[in-house]
Amino acid sequence: METVLISGGGIAGPVLAHWLRRRGYSPTVVERAAGPRPGGQAVDIRGVALDVMARTGLLERAAAVRTRMRGMSVLDPLGRELSRSTEETYSSGRLDSDDIELLREDLVGMVWEHTRGDAEYVFGDCITSLEEDGGGVRAGFARGPARTFDLVVGADGLHSAVRRLAFGPEDGFVHHLGSHLSVFGAENFLALEDWQLWLRDGDAGFGIMPVRGNTELRIAFGFESGPLPEEVRRGDALRHLVADRLASLRWEGRRLARAARDAPDFHCDAVAQVRMDGWSRGRVVLLGDAGYCPSPLSGQGTSLALAGAYVLADCLGGAGGDHGAAFAEYERRMRPFVALNQALATENAGGPAAESSVARAKGALALDG
Repeated sequence: METVLISGGGIAGPVLAHWLRRRGYSPTVVERAAGPRPGGQAVDIRGVALDVMARTGLLERAAAVRTRMRGMSVLDPLGRELSRSTEETYSSGRLDSDDIELLREDLVGMVWEHTRGDAEYVFGDCITSLEEDGGGVRAGFARGPARTFDLVVGADGLHSAVRRLAFGPEDGFVHHLGSHLSVFGAENFLALEDWQLWLRDGDAGFGIMPVRGNTELRIAFGFESGPLPEEVRRGDALRHLVADRLASLRWEGRRLARAARDAPDFHCDAVAQVRMDGWSRGRVVLLGDAGYCPSPLSGQGTSLALAGAYVLADCLGGAGGDHGAAFAEYERRMRPFVALNQALATENAGGPAAESSVARAKGALALDG
């Protein structure tokens, strides 16, 4: 039985492990966090990703915990309503569609519970080195002993350690799109009831939605910015930067800044895409954001991750042990789908062609080769 080391225990990695086990592989998932990661924004499952969830046995569970928004308001910088809709929200699209919007932590939790028996899970560790020879890849770890695997998959996100070790520094692959996005939770100090608020003030803005039966808020704050220096990205410096930017907003800026400073689930990162000429090198292959992050602007990152996991497992299962052929087939099938979804973030954003572009991107992939 061939062994596969998967770096990343979020969404793509565990789903891949589930389908690899069914195709006769022995997967191991290593995750830097101490357990399934909490927090995060609402994510969307769309198009072929709904089929992946159904085949994985998770579609009904996902639908049961979907967000239940009644609509949204768009506000001016002083908090006055400019428009409202009871037909769609910016986070999920049309409220009457078959797409499923749910909190990322809910999706991560259910995927972990469903796949925990399909793989060896190693939490609280990460890959620090990869050395390939003719018989496999020897992986070094920050905490555990080095081990050798037949294949290694990097499903470890925008700042993938596997990509860096196998392909080189991320500067050559991560393309900044001119802004940063911070996501964090807070008490529902706005007393929102299944209703989203969206506001832009200068070069910054936010979307706020109530969750957990309207007891909590999820706040997504974006601001225009080029790449930040490394010293700003470390420790609490980035949190302080975000809080200061929030405090400058004219409506609810102080309370939002206080929430960002206090949030245990605070997260902020560049809005960026990963673009690569190839997703594999030898016995190492990339999956999801690590290889082809479309950026949050596309709304398709989770769907790409789910579809990619299923297709990669399908290609490996049908290649008769020839990983080179499997990786080539994986790229052949996924690249057009990736290109369409990445274009959602850079072409016709919000324009007259946007809705038809989303429809094409959602339906452009056949799961079975």
